[in-house]
Amino acid sequence: MFINEAAMKTEYWGTIPYREAWSRQQELFDKLVHQRGSGETCENRLIFCEHPHVYTLGRHGKEANMLLREEQLKQIGAELFHIDRGGDITYHGPGQLVCYPILNLEDFRLGLKDYIHALEEAVIRVCASYGIESGRVAGATGVWLDTGTKNERKICAIGVRSSHFITMHGLALNVNTDLRYFSYIHPCGFINKGVTSISRELGHEVAMDEVRERLQNELHTCLNVHMTPLK
Repeated sequence: MFINEAAMKTEYWGTIPYREAWSRQQELFDKLVHQRGSGETCENRLIFCEHPHVYTLGRHGKEANMLLREEQLKQIGAELFHIDRGGDITYHGPGQLVCYPILNLEDFRLGLKDYIHALEEAVIRVCASYGIESGRVAGATGVWLDTGTKNERKICAIGVRSSHFITMHGLALNVNTDLRYFSYIHPCGFINKGVTSISRELGHEVAMDEVRERLQNELHTCLNVHMTPLK
């Protein structure tokens, strides 16, 4: 427990089309910006969901990292969105746990760099709870396995937007994800790095609600790390 621990409301949106989730995120983001600007108590949220097959390209992403044309996207039942987060291109789909923290970073005494570090740390701890050793790669945001080796592969992508200390977008953890969909892109702009999932590493599927609960608990711990511990 922490003194003045920042409150976070948790919401689960189920499987939701990306366009709808993005719109709802933006509404909550704008509301939080207004609350902070007017001195109101900020309603911080952790939102969990899954998406139908979709690719998102960040504001500095390169079109060349999407390897399919529009007609080919339709054939595999996927969409492409150009969005306002950092990072390049990534995939979202069934079996992938997505978390969108809509937060006022001032409430957590976090700068953007420390915030991203906290997201990574929470995922690293979740992976460890399944016996999967993971870590960070210099210059490559997210969570990786076998770092520093030829088998380096990403298990979680992170891309956020922050304005006026308010965040949106977040992380995507591959749980039971169909990894074939990553073959149609250069994930996060990387050509020679692989991707993986919790289920691939374990050799069997895991319960999404179990992973969600573990991630929620670790996010609460890691995001509040700069608060003063109760004695």
